[in-house]
Amino acid sequence: MILAQTTESFGSDDQSWLGSAHGTDATETISLDTSLFTAGTHYPDGYFKSGIPLGAITATPGKFGPYDNAAADGRQTLVGFLYAAVKAPTVNTIDPSAAMLTHGKVRESRLPVAVDAAGKTDVAGSIRFV
Repeated sequence: MILAQTTESFGSDDQSWLGSAHGTDATETISLDTSLFTAGTHYPDGYFKSGIPLGAITATPGKFGPYDNAAADGRQTLVGFLYAAVKAPTVNTIDPSAAMLTHGKVRESRLPVAVDAAGKTDVAGSIRFV
């Protein structure tokens, strides 16, 4: 039992990429495969940025990584966006839980990582880019 007082700081989450509140009440709970993310791009301040495009890893159901059209593990198909910032673990073998937006409007210019034309086609009908 630790009885010492501790302090933890939290950064602000930039959700300006959300185009509307539509779909935010029905996010999907997922696990992030930390080993597939790049610290400098996806969590430079110790938090996975909200709005990161995600793909499902086919070999491990329920695990998601950053969308990459050139991948061959399932992440080549965009399925949603990280809804809220998540604290990145200090080691990449821990996979934190997160929420994923799978339906709604997305402000493309405000995303922390760009989405290519193939990714937009993947989510056509469920995600509208504005």
